[in-house]
Amino acid sequence: MMIEAVDFKGTVKPYGDTLNDGVVQLSFTLPLPLDDLACEAACVLAEKMGLQEAGIAFSKDLGQGFSFYIVYGRSTHAVDLSRLTVAKADFTVMKKKEINEFIKSKFARKLTFIGACIESDAHTVGIDAIMNMKGYNGHKGLENYSEINAVNLGAQVNSEEFAAKALELKADAVLVSQVVTQKNVHLSNLTRLADIMEAEGIRDKVILVVGGPRITHELAKELGYDAGFGPNTYAEDVASFIVQEMVKRGMG
Repeated sequence: MMIEAVDFKGTVKPYGDTLNDGVVQLSFTLPLPLDDLACEAACVLAEKMGLQEAGIAFSKDLGQGFSFYIVYGRSTHAVDLSRLTVAKADFTVMKKKEINEFIKSKFARKLTFIGACIESDAHTVGIDAIMNMKGYNGHKGLENYSEINAVNLGAQVNSEEFAAKALELKADAVLVSQVVTQKNVHLSNLTRLADIMEAEGIRDKVILVVGGPRITHELAKELGYDAGFGPNTYAEDVASFIVQEMVKRGMG
């Protein structure tokens, strides 16, 4: 079956069964026991969010007065793509071999990158995917790069200890992994690290990057970082940015 190409230069709506039908699925928890009244409340809430023909596809009693819902409906909203701009780090993604050759030609020494999940964050999947030799999804981690000394400090690393380790190892780059947490704790964690590195006088001596499921480049810049990386990011993306940024800044 031939699928007709779609031009998305104009407005776009969610896709369910047919183009621009606006069908979406959302899930949420209510502080109510599961009953007819709670189900009606879930549908009304979905309608207030801009969904038409809202209906419950799945519900579950979570106990202790809480219930969970998956609701389907049709979105009344569309997005004009021509009015959107997306902040992105300016760099060219290179392959592992190209990155190693780039480091040899531009720095004539191995570079040191250290990484960790800081403060209360214990989710190491992201930082391990970037740092560890095996990497992720067929993309080798930074430990596999011959010209990079990759040091993975793991999870729940105190920001002071992290900054001290960067100073001790004379790190060229500091990589932070943060999962978005309740009450935006990740924002205070990231801000604290950047402030500590500034106070220690090493902020301008390293490339500071952060990654996570809902991290954007724009958010990272606002928090005092050099770049932010979201989902579908691999070691070569991070390394390419770091080495090219180092050259731009004249960091030897």
